[in-house]
Amino acid sequence: MAGSGRRPEHRGPPELFYDEAEARKYTQNSRVVEIQSQMSERAVELLGLPEDRPCLLLDVGCGSGLSGDYISNEGHYWIGMDISPAMLDVAVEREVEGDLLLADVGHGIPFRPGMFDGCISISAVQWLCNADKKSHSPPKRLYRFFSTLYTALARGSRAVLQLYPKNSEQLELITAQAMRAGFTGGMVVDYPNSAKAKKFFLCLFVGASGTLPKGLGTECADGEEIRQAKFTNERTRFRNAKGKSVKKSRDWILEKKERRRRQGKEVRADTKYTGRKRRPCF
Repeated sequence: MAGSGRRPEHRGPPELFYDEAEARKYTQNSRVVEIQSQMSERAVELLGLPEDRPCLLLDVGCGSGLSGDYISNEGHYWIGMDISPAMLDVAVEREVEGDLLLADVGHGIPFRPGMFDGCISISAVQWLCNADKKSHSPPKRLYRFFSTLYTALARGSRAVLQLYPKNSEQLELITAQAMRAGFTGGMVVDYPNSAKAKKFFLCLFVGASGTLPKGLGTECADGEEIRQAKFTNERTRFRNAKGKSVKKSRDWILEKKERRRRQGKEVRADTKYTGRKRRPCF
């Protein structure tokens, strides 16, 4: 269940989909590497790790170790699990700093109780919703994964799982099994009004329930926060309370300019005229 940094196309089980050619393509694609790094950074941020000591993290669906690179750069230690031998072979060739384990997380997390200070996963958990074999039951595999993950995490820690749910039913199935296993928490949605930048992070708490972090870009054009992000199967245009499209609004333009600045691109300075609708020409 390697994290690819993009919405995966479910063509067969992940251990076959992520073959040697696919594994190398992901690692050599600069855009995929950049997206993977950004999502890993966001996932680690949502973990809320202590700043005064290094932590041991579990990377579920570690793939070729792109997420692990960010974890190592932040001064933490990690163990990665993945079902794809080809992805792990690339990780070994890259000489990543974390330890690697070839395993199907649908069979459970095989580590002692309370071992990890946190867990991240990029683009992997939705694979457990597939019944790739006759013996596979998605609800049972998800519950096995979440229940053993809950045990392997230290009390008071978090798991942040970035995923691409296929539809609202799949999203409900995943969250229901997580809560059944004992987790509290919920879904953090970054940039819910953007078709391309929208990302789902399932933020789970072990033990005492914490405050769910706010998603990035969760302000409407009128400045009010979006308290819930509704998932829908249909691609619709997001609109504010007045029926006008949020796209092209001042907030939308400012967020887009800020993203471009972070990418190192030259962007015009913000002024009071930014996002202001032009008068019609005579």
